[in-house]
Amino acid sequence: MKKYFPAALLALFALYVAGTLVPPKNPGALDVQGFGRLPVLVNGRIKPLDTVARTSLLTLQGRQRVTTPDQRSLRPAEWLADVLFQPAKSDTYRIFLIENHEVLDLLNLKPEDGDGGKRFSYLQMRPGLPELDRQAKLAEPTEDQLRTPFQKQVLHVRDRAVLYLQLKHSVQVADSPDFLRELIQFQKALPAGLQALAAKKKGEPASDDAVKAMAEMRDRFGFMDEIGYLRVIPPGRADTDPTHWRTVGAALLDSFDTGGVNPDAVAYAALGYAWRKQDAAQFNQIVALFREQLAKRYVPQLQKSDVESRFNSAEPFYTSMVIYVTTFLLAIFSWLKWPEALGRAAYYLLGLAFVITSAGIATRMWLEGRPPVTNLYSSALFVGWGAVLLCLVLEKVYRNAVGSVAGGLIGFATLLIAHHLSLGGDTLEMMRAVLDSNFWLATHVVVITVGYAATFLSGFLAIIYIVRGLFTKSLDRATADALARMVYGIVCFATLFSLVGTVLGGIWADQSWGRFWGWDPKENGALIIVLWNAIILHARWGGLVRQRGLMALAVFGNIVTAWSWFGVNMLGVGLHSYGFMDAAFYWLSAFVVSQVVIIALTAVPTEKWRSFRAS
Repeated sequence: MKKYFPAALLALFALYVAGTLVPPKNPGALDVQGFGRLPVLVNGRIKPLDTVARTSLLTLQGRQRVTTPDQRSLRPAEWLADVLFQPAKSDTYRIFLIENHEVLDLLNLKPEDGDGGKRFSYLQMRPGLPELDRQAKLAEPTEDQLRTPFQKQVLHVRDRAVLYLQLKHSVQVADSPDFLRELIQFQKALPAGLQALAAKKKGEPASDDAVKAMAEMRDRFGFMDEIGYLRVIPPGRADTDPTHWRTVGAALLDSFDTGGVNPDAVAYAALGYAWRKQDAAQFNQIVALFREQLAKRYVPQLQKSDVESRFNSAEPFYTSMVIYVTTFLLAIFSWLKWPEALGRAAYYLLGLAFVITSAGIATRMWLEGRPPVTNLYSSALFVGWGAVLLCLVLEKVYRNAVGSVAGGLIGFATLLIAHHLSLGGDTLEMMRAVLDSNFWLATHVVVITVGYAATFLSGFLAIIYIVRGLFTKSLDRATADALARMVYGIVCFATLFSLVGTVLGGIWADQSWGRFWGWDPKENGALIIVLWNAIILHARWGGLVRQRGLMALAVFGNIVTAWSWFGVNMLGVGLHSYGFMDAAFYWLSAFVVSQVVIIALTAVPTEKWRSFRAS
């Protein structure tokens, strides 16, 4: 059994991974999957409606799951279709996350009225929205760091309500009972209405009713254009720029110039009619025809939209998280029993999780057309990826399950951090202008992120040394010496990459801002990592520290790196500051405290420490 256990477990998890790659089926007769793959332009990026639905739900409620009042579970694309085409129905879904009791009182809501005591529907919130907006305007002039929890929550809830309203008015007027019929009637009345408008402009007699009707329609379409979030109308045939997508409102406003209603706007109105009637044949036909028209002009965009939708449903990083946890547990148990079999199984699963994460990162690179690290979210993915790669090398060399334990722990932790960073919205966002350089993203950013990964890895290896030494009997002299060599080697690796990455960053800064070094907080943080790694090496070379001291210094490297990676972004100053985040601040503080406690543990006197004193 022990002989075949690693291969059998690997085969089992390979089947699990293969299952995630099977295209999901439609929940019913309506082609929800095809609808979710339709491309739209949002915030400068063409993406499928499925991505819009998922990122919107994460922003609104911190999760992608939606449960209707009658306890049906909706997929993200189904929820978005209800928001776009049946807003009165979607208003009843409890998707607005409100965690502050003062804000609940402001909206006259009670925790027992919400889903889990903290998620509420737009219908429940609507009576209190005017007061919510008033309080948000009062809070806006206050700097983010100085706002009270009530003010911060008021602004968050107001922004979520605005996002929801923008979605509701993206493809139709939300209060229209039948937008398709309204457009058909508008098309019929348009010639006479345009004649009446032209006559009035010239001062000639004109039908007041026709002029009034045209003015009302112009106002309605103008409101849709102003508030609409999704640009769903592709460029016309005369427009050669594939990024000139428009809102439905803008396309309908053009009707007053062209004399005809945009057929794509009518197609979306017809989609809404079919969705409300649950007419699967008509809905599926419109989706297929719309994709067929797009395929004639936008093959690359449609291909990327399809791949991104499949990527969303496969959830490779969630799959990797599951495998990393399993790897960590197997490697831990291998120190207690079946070291050969469980250690090999953990190594195989670590390799499988690494392959899945690599595929996920590669897919993101292809979709974005960028190197792997472009924002904090992707940096978390890449830090974990780089650390796990080094762990695989360590485990291949030492075969003591230490690399598997560290790889499973770091892989899971970094993907968990990435998950929480994804709650802010689209993780494949457009690049800031100063960062728009594939060369420097592929050199400076990648190199210095590898330095982050290596420094974190040395710190986590040191934590394994300390925890095993104090709380278990598994740390013998041979294992302690092996861990010391691992930490020393990884610190050398981290020093090289951190130094080279920092120098490359200075060259990029010189090209972008006209100066190599400006003592910016981010620049200081990068320099501190280099200096701290150098201090570790010099302390070891000079005999100032032995094994325990080396481990304590390596653990403090976790604090230094976490500060450079996250802390400087939350200061609110400097060219690298991307905004203060409450949750990140508290978690960062907790992480620092935990590392200080672990460092203090190295001072606990034990016979085991004394036995290693000569090392």
